[in-house]
Amino acid sequence: MQFMLLFSRQGKLRLQKWYVPLSDKERKKISRDLVQTILARKPKMCSFLEWRDLKIVYKRYASLYFCCAVEDQDNELITLEIIHRYVELLDKYFGSVCELDIIFNFEKAYFILDEFLLGGEAQETSKKNVLKAIEQADLLQEMLMDSFFHLAALYTCRHLFLF
Repeated sequence: MQFMLLFSRQGKLRLQKWYVPLSDKERKKISRDLVQTILARKPKMCSFLEWRDLKIVYKRYASLYFCCAVEDQDNELITLEIIHRYVELLDKYFGSVCELDIIFNFEKAYFILDEFLLGGEAQETSKKNVLKAIEQADLLQEMLMDSFFHLAALYTCRHLFLF
């Protein structure tokens, strides 16, 4: 996979993950061109299209489009399954994911994607294992935040006693 884009029906880019080195200018142009191309297509049209030297695979879920660019020899159905698996993971984590979940929790959406895909290839096919890793990361983050607040409270108390 070369890249994955998530965008709204209005054409707003919500998430982008690039697995090939491109300049910001190239990324913006590719994103703009692809979003326009996909949004101009009719709903009953095929979700696969040839674009430049790549195959574009996309799927619309509610108000979001999930779009992947793959090599010409890659299997479109596997890519469609990767998109679907990512949506399932987001659904499990957020409980029926919507565009606002992606907007306000974009770091978590990226984290889930990174747990699932590595270098543009599926690194873990088990939803259970991916969700377990995310749950463990959430617990670790919560423990670190609790420790931070505990240390901050201790520091504040100690600082008050010194005066």
